[in-house]
Amino acid sequence: MTELLFLEDAYLRETTGKVVGHTQEGGVILDGTIFYATSGGQPGDSGNLVWDTGTLKIATAVKVDGGDIALVPAEPAALPPVGTDVIQQLDWDRRHRHMRIHTALHLLSVVIPLPVTGGSIGAEKGRLDFNMPDALTDKDALEDLLNELIDRDLQVSESWITDAELDANPGLVKTMSVQPPRGSGRIRLVQIGQGDEQVDLQPCGGTHVARTSEIGRVRLGKIENKGRQNRRVNLLLET
Repeated sequence: MTELLFLEDAYLRETTGKVVGHTQEGGVILDGTIFYATSGGQPGDSGNLVWDTGTLKIATAVKVDGGDIALVPAEPAALPPVGTDVIQQLDWDRRHRHMRIHTALHLLSVVIPLPVTGGSIGAEKGRLDFNMPDALTDKDALEDLLNELIDRDLQVSESWITDAELDANPGLVKTMSVQPPRGSGRIRLVQIGQGDEQVDLQPCGGTHVARTSEIGRVRLGKIENKGRQNRRVNLLLET
């Protein structure tokens, strides 16, 4: 299995790796990677692979069979051979914006404490879909509450629990449409705030900022009706 270096350090922008395989579709598999693979509404990372005789632009990363991650070239090109040592370079600005938006969406699920039915993350904006029978009455007040949480500069940390511990605490799962990944025997929790200041704790395999103040100011965009009880709340970074 590819070692998921982005879970160990979401701020690692560049590191080395060794090519251990290629996919039939032309993807590159490394022994360990800082490229996040598309999942949970968060896009795969982009960037570059550099080695002694070439450079390969990476458009995204995806999960493949066996627990590996394949780095997908932006266009057909010569791949670094198996066994080659490469330097991995993230498109850091894009990744960091994903981290900011992803953490902000966790806080959005705090100020709107309703079941989440879906979500998506981009470099400019993100959204959550809620099981929300009634329309929001004061979007401006919710936006203020969200920015107040961000301004509290809360620590964002992680911990791990077993599958059995999650089964004993089903309320941790806010998202109805995406269940936490199982099979490894443990599940990652992302916590916002510590002790009495904790505001959120939920299973998540994505990348996040270290403190909420790093998100910057956000605003709530259009609220769309997506069904009898489903409403989509859009969130945008202001800078």
